[in-house]
Amino acid sequence: MMPTLSLPVLALCLTTAPLGFAAGLAYFAALRRSVALFAGGRGWLQPLALTLARLAAATILLGAIARLGALPLLAAFAGFLTARAVSIRLSRETA
Repeated sequence: MMPTLSLPVLALCLTTAPLGFAAGLAYFAALRRSVALFAGGRGWLQPLALTLARLAAATILLGAIARLGALPLLAAFAGFLTARAVSIRLSRETA
């Protein structure tokens, strides 16, 4: 039996999209940091821990949002992908 949601689906989508965007910005900032650590030759333990942490955080967040339904999950993923595009654009400007 599915739990009954008190918020309309549109309100959930409008909430999860910015949440996915914020999570995406944090994810790609952590990705950039782990690449810098790995390329800096400071060992492999810290970049590995950072990689596992960001993958776990993204999985937990998107898994929790998936329990709300397909449309909120798609909205969060769209926010996540928008953060990816912003991160790529910012990295090209700084390079």
